[in-house]
Amino acid sequence: MSIFGKAKAKAEELLGRAEQVYGESHGDAAATVAGEAHVMEAQAEEDALERSEKPDDDGLAGVR
Repeated sequence: MSIFGKAKAKAEELLGRAEQVYGESHGDAAATVAGEAHVMEAQAEEDALERSEKPDDDGLAGVR
């Protein structure tokens, strides 16, 4: 995973959290839900990038 991918995912997560807090503080349910969606999407993207970075080989299986 590149540093730019990590930074983009983290920025998206922070933007979503800010939108969520704004919605909660102003009683705007749509902004709250949209913020939660941004946070969840960013976390999923970050997890996917981390998984693509790690090899699946745990070293326990024998060589064929």
